[in-house]
Amino acid sequence: MTQQECTELLTLHGIKPTANRIVVVRALAQAGRPLTLTELEYQILSIDKSGVFRALTLFREHHLVHVIEDGGDGVRYELCHSHSDHEDDDLHVHFFCEQCHRTFCLPDIPVPQVDIPDGFMMTSVNYIVKGICAHCKGKAI
Repeated sequence: MTQQECTELLTLHGIKPTANRIVVVRALAQAGRPLTLTELEYQILSIDKSGVFRALTLFREHHLVHVIEDGGDGVRYELCHSHSDHEDDDLHVHFFCEQCHRTFCLPDIPVPQVDIPDGFMMTSVNYIVKGICAHCKGKAI
């Protein structure tokens, strides 16, 4: 993702495109999979942990990132391909590898519809499939 594309994506989501925010967006785009805060820290040596976290918090508020609780080692962040700063319209299933502890997007598999009982209000959906990824499975053979 180019700097111009990052700037446009930030602006589309109502976020002022600062240099640090562009760096964080580029790191998430280049990863191609959801990353933990620690993984982002190692990729972005020019910004301290609190700066990366502040950017991610702002991105979450503006629906620029999904926050995925994978049941492994905490939360992971991935760019949201939604074109709205009010809602996520690209929710999809994720796969957590129990061997390498990486999380993969399964963008062609939408999150199933869940009927919530009366009186409840859903604010987000997090659908995780757990198992062994193709790479790790290949190692075991």
